Amino acid sequence: MISGGILDAKFITRHMTMILYIVVLVFVFIGNRYSCMQKLREIDRLQQRLRDIRFEALSISSELTGNSRQSQVGLLVEEQGLGLEVAKQPPYELHK
Repeated sequence: MISGGILDAKFITRHMTMILYIVVLVFVFIGNRYSCMQKLREIDRLQQRLRDIRFEALSISSELTGNSRQSQVGLLVEEQGLGLEVAKQPPYELHK
């Protein structure tokens, strides 16, 4: 190595297949790493989107639950002026 034997033409021609094999492996490893990094970025982006959508679904669900309470429905009926009243008797089933 110190005498410059590695840079000799005979050495290079003798080990050309090994050098090409190493160069190809380097390119494959670089490409693989680039592909993995892109996929990791996509996973992070999708996880963030999933968290946002879950939060939105939770807030819509809680809003719907609040609006479907009997007192809230009664207020909406009064505001609309539909003339409906809360039943005084509980519902019952008719049997044959």
